[in-house]
Amino acid sequence: MTETPSELDQLIETVARLRAPGGCAWDGEQTHESLVQYLLEESHELVEAIEQGSREDLIEELGDVLYQVLFHADIAAHTSGEDFDLQDVAKASRLKMVGRHPHVFGEREAATAEEVVALWDDVKAAEKSERTSVLDGIPMAMPSLLLADKLLGRAQKAGVLEELPQAIPVQSEDELGPLLLAIVASAKANGLDAERALRTALRGLTDEIREAEGSAAGSAQHHGVDEADAGVIGRVD
Repeated sequence: MTETPSELDQLIETVARLRAPGGCAWDGEQTHESLVQYLLEESHELVEAIEQGSREDLIEELGDVLYQVLFHADIAAHTSGEDFDLQDVAKASRLKMVGRHPHVFGEREAATAEEVVALWDDVKAAEKSERTSVLDGIPMAMPSLLLADKLLGRAQKAGVLEELPQAIPVQSEDELGPLLLAIVASAKANGLDAERALRTALRGLTDEIREAEGSAAGSAQHHGVDEADAGVIGRVD
């Protein structure tokens, strides 16, 4: 008796058929690069479904993001020089998660969420030993608010910020949202570009972090510490 293919297997077959000769002309012409805009769009729609959608909305948007993954995997399977498929993607992800959770799959211990985060950072630092800056691995094209949050955390790790400034007392996201909106409204009323202003400030913070790391590396060399070892200090991603 032939087993009925799983829903996932049927979806994979659907993608393959659409992209095969005699399938959909549009699907067959797509590349990784041409699909970026759709991946971004579907990801934002998923966020919206998570924040304010229904169960059905969440199922639909998760499916759309999953479809993007399957689409890219099928492109790679038929692109010379890439030659990987969904199974390769799944294997890489599984091995990464197993390696990043030695407290579950290995002998390390981490009982609290904070200990797990610290352990995760240690494992990543060992995996990415070629990285010498806390800024390595941060996609600078991230939305500016997300990038700001990421860079502020790295600035603390690099010693640029002893602690995060709290000049504006905000106790909840319900308070924070209107405040952020008021800042953007003020910028608009004065003909200013809030996005560009924040990105400019973030470039300045990035320069400060790199200068701090350079000073730390120079000091380490002065005291006889190998430059590669100095680069390990504070690296987390």
